[in-house]
Amino acid sequence: MSRELRLSLTQKAMILHHVIRHLPEEACGLLGGRGETVSVVILVTNHLHSPVRFRMDPNELLRALERLDAEGLDLVGIFHSHPRGPAMPSETDLLEYAYPDSLMVIVSPVGEDWQLRAFEINIEMRTYQEAHLIIETE
Repeated sequence: MSRELRLSLTQKAMILHHVIRHLPEEACGLLGGRGETVSVVILVTNHLHSPVRFRMDPNELLRALERLDAEGLDLVGIFHSHPRGPAMPSETDLLEYAYPDSLMVIVSPVGEDWQLRAFEINIEMRTYQEAHLIIETE
């Protein structure tokens, strides 16, 4: 059974705004919460400023993780965009993924719109399985 991740419409809009604002670069951030529910989206700068790779700014990442800890939240996911697709983890994503037990959310274009997909990454095997992403109305 695949894992689930729950985002609100407001959280989805926040992620999409961040992604669109940083085009053509990949955008990234953290998703904090408990269990399968996201309660906070933390936007982080792509330190590489690249359209095909991301690395979270180390200072912002540290502050974000400290915030999650201070608020008693878990790192339930990370997100980043693939501005030109595909809507699935790349080989680089699998090689560089360093967030065990959290889901990877990829934001990618579909025609004139954007889609969000969540994936569970097996770090040792460098494989992935799609998770069920639920966007909840508030």
